Amino acid sequence: MTRVKLDTPAFADQSVDTRTIKDGTIIAQDVSGSITNAKLANSSISVNGSSVSLGGSLTTNVYLDWQAVTVADGSTTLSAVAGRGYFLDTNTGVIEVFLPTSPSRGDTIALVDYSGTFATNQLIINTGGQLIDSTSGPDFKVTTNNSIVELVYIDANKGWQVILNQAAGTTPDAILTSAGQYDNQFILATGGTVTESGNFKIHTFTGDGNFVVSKIACASANNEVSYLVVAGGGGSGSGGSNCSAGGGGGAGGFRESKSGVDSYTASPKEGSSNITVTATTFPITVGGGGSGGAIPTNNGTSGSNSVFSTITSAGGGGGGSYPGTQPNKDGLDGGSGGGGGCNLSTGGSGNTPPVSPSQGNNGYVIPTAACYQNGAGGGGGGATAVGGQSNAPGGGPTFNGHGGAGGAGASTSISGSSTAYAGGGGGGGNSVAGPASPCGTGGVGAKGSSPGTDAANGTANRGGGAGGGSHKSGQSATGTPVVGKSGGKGIVILRYKFQ
Repeated sequence: MTRVKLDTPAFADQSVDTRTIKDGTIIAQDVSGSITNAKLANSSISVNGSSVSLGGSLTTNVYLDWQAVTVADGSTTLSAVAGRGYFLDTNTGVIEVFLPTSPSRGDTIALVDYSGTFATNQLIINTGGQLIDSTSGPDFKVTTNNSIVELVYIDANKGWQVILNQAAGTTPDAILTSAGQYDNQFILATGGTVTESGNFKIHTFTGDGNFVVSKIACASANNEVSYLVVAGGGGSGSGGSNCSAGGGGGAGGFRESKSGVDSYTASPKEGSSNITVTATTFPITVGGGGSGGAIPTNNGTSGSNSVFSTITSAGGGGGGSYPGTQPNKDGLDGGSGGGGGCNLSTGGSGNTPPVSPSQGNNGYVIPTAACYQNGAGGGGGGATAVGGQSNAPGGGPTFNGHGGAGGAGASTSISGSSTAYAGGGGGGGNSVAGPASPCGTGGVGAKGSSPGTDAANGTANRGGGAGGGSHKSGQSATGTPVVGKSGGKGIVILRYKFQ
């Protein structure tokens, strides 16, 4: 048929639809001028599922909306948005990218190694709880330089599928390391008895063992471990003739350092010799306590060293004893020195070998003419104080002496609760036994006068020095000598952030 061109004034307020057009179609050439939306039965069309008004405008996105370069500083995070591409510069530190937690089918994200440094500083991909290539894991990492990673979300069963700039047939695991799972934002380690306190794991060694670090953190600050290394306490000197008494054992050396990311309450002895671990095995040595002196009049033996990495705490010095006609029976040097025995016995030196901060203190030195018969032994040194003075009641110089108190130890909360360690042993006494250190980890000295008492061992796994020996009167004219006691075993505690 011959088409007749339509002029919009001819329609007035009437509508035109396909029923009034013979062949059901109006083409542009048939219309003179324009027709407003109000004159059309359907004033919109659908494009790619979106309704677009006729006469309006349609904005279409390109494949990906590429963002400006993100420069990482070691702790940078980025929340990725579907439909965007990201250039990532990890030249000076790692970057963690968080994928959407509620993705939709077809969501696409691209990640590009801008600086070619993913092998040095990784790209960490946080999955937001979704699978990647059907593999579960909270995090993945990319460690290949110049990688381009494209992630397309399928569904909850498949998760994100990964496309890489690799040769055909290369699986994602060639770049997503450890079968895809990335779990070394923090240290991963085993060994000892493991407990937790807040965001920190605590490994406690009460005997020899291994601290095995299988993975380290990307951020070097999280690879620092806090530590407490306490050596075995010294054994005490024995009692002897003429009602004489032995010196208390020195406490095991005390060394502590708190990492820069930790927040527990450390002891006053806390230092700055921080240890940054690597993925390797660290042998742990826990020192045993020294044995007590035998009868007649023998020194206690020193405790054994405790060791973690480059940190060695020296065993506590053995306590001195009454020399009489025997060779010198001075207290021994160690982490803390052993106390002097009755009758001019010299106390041992603490912090031997020297470290900073000091790992211990001296044992008490018996001054000239301070005791003879019925005299007392000096206290062993502790982590924070020297061994206490031996004396007679009222401060007199000789008879019926009081044993010296053990030097104070130190308290720390590295284990998750405040605990005292490394107190010196009290000296043996005649009328009054030397008390343990105020921290209670050293042993109480023996008491000679009726009723006599035995000395006490240092506290196990606290590194306490043993209490000095004396005698028990009433059994013979001069009493029965009391052997020295054993120092307490040491301990090693390691602590690090794990979440």
